[in-house]
Amino acid sequence: MTLSTRQITASNFAYQHQPFERFLDDAAELGRERLELWGIAPQLHIPRLSDAEARAVRRGAEARGLAVHCLTPEQVMYPVNVASPVTWLRAESIAVFRRAAELCAELGAELLLLTPGRGFENEPVEAAWRRSVDAIGEIAAYAGALGVTCVLEPLQRVESNLVNDCRTLATMIDEVGAANLGAVLDTVGMAVAGESVDDYFDALGDRVRHVHLVDGRPAGHLAWGDGELPLAGYLADLDRRGYRGHMTFELFGDGTYAFDPRPVVERCLAAVRAVLKTPAGTA
Repeated sequence: MTLSTRQITASNFAYQHQPFERFLDDAAELGRERLELWGIAPQLHIPRLSDAEARAVRRGAEARGLAVHCLTPEQVMYPVNVASPVTWLRAESIAVFRRAAELCAELGAELLLLTPGRGFENEPVEAAWRRSVDAIGEIAAYAGALGVTCVLEPLQRVESNLVNDCRTLATMIDEVGAANLGAVLDTVGMAVAGESVDDYFDALGDRVRHVHLVDGRPAGHLAWGDGELPLAGYLADLDRRGYRGHMTFELFGDGTYAFDPRPVVERCLAAVRAVLKTPAGTA
């Protein structure tokens, strides 16, 4: 395979209850080079994070030989919904992502991760779809002016009633029509939808710009080995389709990973190295 463990970012998804500096230290000690940052309180709450604080995060990462690759604001658990029928909530949600794009520029992050939001269950899907398309278009345009690329991730049906699979993801990206808007492949979301890596690349081609590489049953966002998904098959398929972007372990599980996240991340890295036949101690 031409895939490399150097494509695996470090992420703070399992570090919410740890000091942010511990996450950075672990990332460097585990040989990571790039970061996907989850924008959530208490670490990186987008509405409160100042430019100066973002620059301090960047300096702290660079001092450890790390660079920020992707910023992923919390947008499922928080009251952030770009497709909301509530005027003030939709406006404030768009403002969160516009601010996140500004923070990407301060952090030196190439990517800003977006999700489609959701409408009310009892309203026509078309109305919420249009609100989402318009909002994502506005955010992508603002981010593009700052030199930031956006990537859109489909959600599971319990999270969104708009984009749940790669086909509707491709349709929404086409409707937005922004040159700086790509796609995220999340292996759990993909498995829940009954889809494959080939389905994503057939629908989206080189617009697949980022991967969340995570185990599940099929849901769960688990560490590799705690679920039932075929890591070796996914990596082989990504390699065969020529994927050369970055991949992130988006680890949530049942919440216990956050008690002591480093061994969980080490286990995931070991699983990938075993598939790629990469010796321990290498990046």
